[in-house]
Amino acid sequence: MKIQSIGFVLFLSLVMSCGSQKQMTKSDPLYNATWQLEYISGPRIAFDGLFPDKKPELTFNKEASQVTGNNSCNGYSASYTLEGKSISFGEPGPTTMMFCGQGEQQFLNMMQKINRYSFDADGKLNLMMNEVSMMRFKNVAN
Repeated sequence: MKIQSIGFVLFLSLVMSCGSQKQMTKSDPLYNATWQLEYISGPRIAFDGLFPDKKPELTFNKEASQVTGNNSCNGYSASYTLEGKSISFGEPGPTTMMFCGQGEQQFLNMMQKINRYSFDADGKLNLMMNEVSMMRFKNVAN
């Protein structure tokens, strides 16, 4: 009887720990990922024309409330504030200031307009202005 009780407790602990790990992964899809831009709203130039060589990428650091990556040409880093599904980005930090066309400026301007985020059915990150998706990113790190 005692061995069965210990076995049951161990089994229950295992099941609960697996469940909490899944919950944590599902509730924090923003983190532990590198997000690559695949769509941006607004510009009249084709997406591949804006970003011919390299597409912008973002990685979110939860502990530092910092987002880092590239804006297609130069490095990108900024603070961010997250409350529920609302998100805002601070001014980007200093960059190397190379000029690589219009895509970089389109990306930087759009980041300042973002105030919400969501994930679609395919797990893609949508950065939004109110209810309208302005940029869509795919996870390229997992």
